[in-house]
Amino acid sequence: MQLQTEITNALDVLNKGGLILFPTDTVWGIGCDATNEAAVQKVYDLKKHTDPKAMLCLVANTRMLERFVYEVPDPAYDLIEASNKPLTIIYDRPINIAPSLIGSDNTLAFRVVQNELCQKLIAKFKRPLVFTSANTHGQQAPRSFKNIETEIKNQTDHTISPEMKLVINIPSTVIKLSNNGEVRIIRK
Repeated sequence: MQLQTEITNALDVLNKGGLILFPTDTVWGIGCDATNEAAVQKVYDLKKHTDPKAMLCLVANTRMLERFVYEVPDPAYDLIEASNKPLTIIYDRPINIAPSLIGSDNTLAFRVVQNELCQKLIAKFKRPLVFTSANTHGQQAPRSFKNIETEIKNQTDHTISPEMKLVINIPSTVIKLSNNGEVRIIRK
């Protein structure tokens, strides 16, 4: 199936509050509209837990990031630009986002995606996608479609290109970047 058709089909599902299964720049993931609380709850139900730290938001670029974080600290732009592998940054004061995604400390992780499929999908959707690995709590994150549990496959509304291979296939670096200037590396 052509990339444009895949994106069109996924957009239809996302706009209706559905869940998609898709390859990212790290692992296969479950995604939904990060601004739709009902859709986010479906992901929590599927994952069988409600810890906001298990979820992050994927954005197409820093302009989109600025619409969902009250104040993006200046160092974030340099970190994003300089990173040669996926980089997830935890920001203070997310805005315009489903409330259940926001941590008790008023933070949320975002990643500017690096792969073409995700960038095009999110840019056309014009909103962040929730991302969490396509596995139930406690299981290993799937690096290929064949490793995704049947239960997960059956409870999502659309799968983008099951035959697609992940381009990078490594965990993202995770950094907490506070508005007060504090930087903490969570995972290298």
